Amino acid sequence: MRRLGELEAEIMDRFWRWRRPATVREVVDDLNRHRALAYTTVTTVTGILFHKGHLTRTREGRIWLYRAAATREAYAAALMEDALGAGEDRAATLARFVERLDAAGLAALRTALHEAERRAGRPTT
Repeated sequence: MRRLGELEAEIMDRFWRWRRPATVREVVDDLNRHRALAYTTVTTVTGILFHKGHLTRTREGRIWLYRAAATREAYAAALMEDALGAGEDRAATLARFVERLDAAGLAALRTALHEAERRAGRPTT
């Protein structure tokens, strides 16, 4: 999975934070509080995000309502999965990643591993 471009990430951030369907007009209005963007630009990028599978859409009258297809965490996990696959030795790549984690990151990793083992019905270590 490719990383989102700058404007793609700004648009997706709205959908992830709002956790609800929204129109392009709502996104444009929110983005324009921080910088000026044309409605057509945001419409084009939103359409691209839809075709890439990052957004879903439903028609309400003449208006499209868009919604994030997955959570921000699912997107980040997909990026991490791709990054792990970039190395020739997956275990070594994962080990180098873990070495860079601080105490809070290590604690979060332990919690995630225990939760994954619990969901899979495996005993935790």
